[in-house]
Amino acid sequence: MTERELGGTSEPTLRDLSEGLIRVYGTDYGVHSPVWITRFTDAARQAETYRKGRVLLAGDAAHVHYPAGGQGLNVGVQDAVNLGWKLAQVIQAMSPEWLLDTYEAERHPVGAKVLQNSLAQVALMRRDDRSQAAWKAVSELLKMDEPRKRYAAMMTGLDIRYDFGEGHPLLGRHMPDLDLVTAKGPQRVFALLHDARPLLLNLGESGGFDIAPWADRVSLIDALFAGPWELPAIGAVTAPTAVLVRPDGYVAWVGDVTQVGLADALTTWFGSPATE
Repeated sequence: MTERELGGTSEPTLRDLSEGLIRVYGTDYGVHSPVWITRFTDAARQAETYRKGRVLLAGDAAHVHYPAGGQGLNVGVQDAVNLGWKLAQVIQAMSPEWLLDTYEAERHPVGAKVLQNSLAQVALMRRDDRSQAAWKAVSELLKMDEPRKRYAAMMTGLDIRYDFGEGHPLLGRHMPDLDLVTAKGPQRVFALLHDARPLLLNLGESGGFDIAPWADRVSLIDALFAGPWELPAIGAVTAPTAVLVRPDGYVAWVGDVTQVGLADALTTWFGSPATE
């Protein structure tokens, strides 16, 4: 519910809520025993930079906005997962310090986009005639499959694509959680990521890849997947022969047994070969 005045700094109470409900609806519906009451605004702010030397910002420290659709939780958790494995590799001297700069490069644009769409949602929730007219127009669009799929992908953070260059539509996007068949039996992709290790999935002929110089830090899995490949907001894509998945679930390389570009991708994200 909307308060009459901005700027309240005290913790909201059950009495505040009750009086507000009575003012708007004529009754407080007998509201009682609250578990949690909080106050927030539609302020949309973002830190200019997510990193300054040894100081790194993530989650609400990096961006605040109207809490619409759980996007703040989603973007904050993805910030932390994006940063976590990179910090670990730099601390363990597996990767150079510049890897930490990719955290801001990847996540700052994502945060900015969430702020923009949360501002748009606030505008559509207002009760004035213009906002209501805009909401009706958007509602008509959301009755169509294509806009609805795109909007759902945006709200869930599944439309994110990091710029890793040109290539397969999977490149830079979140890896689908496929049901794979492996030598150890059925496996889900996300279950294979539980160890927070990079994952090279060979979906072609078994034994076609050799990543011995990175074997201490990258898991190589030969697997089969017989179903269709489909991505949120994009739809069906061509089945890849092999994909390199970062610990945060994003695809860093897509290719085949020729392994063109694979060594570069492994070095960029997971450090120089152990033999060097």
